[in-house]
Amino acid sequence: MRLEFIGAAREVTGSAHLVQVAGRTILLDCGLFQGRRRDVAHRNRQLPIPVDQLDAVVLSHAHIDHAGRLPFLVKEGFRGDIHATAATRDLCEVMLADSAHIQQKDAEFLARRKREAADPLYTLRDVSTMLTQMRPHGYRERFEVVPGVWARFTDAGHILGSASIELEWMEGGTRRRLGFSGDIGRSGLPIIRDPEPVEQVDWLLMESTYGDRDHTDVAGAREALAQVVRETVKRGGRVFIPAFAVGRTQELVYDLHQLVHEGRIPKIPVVIDSPLASEATQVFREHTEVFDRTEALVRAHTARTEDLFAFDLLRFTPDVEDSKAMMRQPGPKVVIAASGMVESGRILHHLAHGASDPRNTILIVGFQAEHTLGRRIVERRPVLNVFGDEVPLRAQVEVLTGYSAHADRSELHAWLDAVRATSPQLADVILVHGERTAQDAFAARLTAAGYRTHVPEPGSHLVR
Repeated sequence: MRLEFIGAAREVTGSAHLVQVAGRTILLDCGLFQGRRRDVAHRNRQLPIPVDQLDAVVLSHAHIDHAGRLPFLVKEGFRGDIHATAATRDLCEVMLADSAHIQQKDAEFLARRKREAADPLYTLRDVSTMLTQMRPHGYRERFEVVPGVWARFTDAGHILGSASIELEWMEGGTRRRLGFSGDIGRSGLPIIRDPEPVEQVDWLLMESTYGDRDHTDVAGAREALAQVVRETVKRGGRVFIPAFAVGRTQELVYDLHQLVHEGRIPKIPVVIDSPLASEATQVFREHTEVFDRTEALVRAHTARTEDLFAFDLLRFTPDVEDSKAMMRQPGPKVVIAASGMVESGRILHHLAHGASDPRNTILIVGFQAEHTLGRRIVERRPVLNVFGDEVPLRAQVEVLTGYSAHADRSELHAWLDAVRATSPQLADVILVHGERTAQDAFAARLTAAGYRTHVPEPGSHLVR
């Protein structure tokens, strides 16, 4: 077996790992690099491997940093199968179409402003072609990826349809198994089920995003959200929440629904200003079979066939004119808009108009990669660059780690221990999808616990 680490090695975007076994080459994920436009533009146009050398792709989940370059791969000539869960396939349909649309609109906007712009990485036609190559599978269904190599998905508990992956093949008469964690979720989150470990693996590729810290507890996140809303309303401001349209947005809507119902926040409009979030929410409605049925509100709504993601104060803005009309309306409100790392989408327009108002709050509820606008907001930079303009940051900035869809340091370690419980033959734990500080800290922790740990550099390879 030969592993090559193309992306999400010593960083958290661009997930792409090549596996060469049984005379075949398989790509685990094909994600978009995110960060400074000038830094990532060239990287996103580099194929992880010539398409005529690639046999198949196995996709862990639909987030753009894991799936965002699949249409480009297809545009460049890849015609093999792309394996994913059924929910991931349906989310990719809306998310990658939205990605193509955003790339086109951003290029047009920058051209109008006479700023440097590049052609979109791919178009809606490329997304449509890619979808014909996707092969949906259920959790724990054993399927053949390529002749001689089999796979199985287990629930990673990260977003709807997210999966950890087990690859299996025969080598010299011995069965071999490689595990890939994908992104591991948190236990106790609403809607999504808790993560399950991969089983009986010889080697493990494992994410390490939060390998150097623990989150606040899930229950405390809801109260912290309530406090932010109450204090912002008292100032007469608005709460702007950049959030991934898939997973984070639905969890926030779920909690805001609860808080309004319990009288813990004022009755103000909650606006989902993202066409993608609206479409993704519809995918959630279509895949209740993978919901966590132990959560009280999920049980109550699904039992009465009510819409889990709707309440009187909730508004969706399907087109740009709706969004502009909402922005002109006076008074406090909560605005949830894409994108999660504040690199594109309508959240940029809200920040262009609202980041300079000290009455407002920018609420960060997810990991912000290096060199993204989201990271600069977390760092409270005094001036933000939005669409090439300098915008003073005078709004309050709050960060709630309890809403992260990624497992923290302790949860990652517990998940790994559960893997080892079924895998006494586990030889190597290979850390991916993490920044250097987090990975080095987590590697030291795992080594002290008796694991043989590797932290590969970008473009490096490992042979076993």
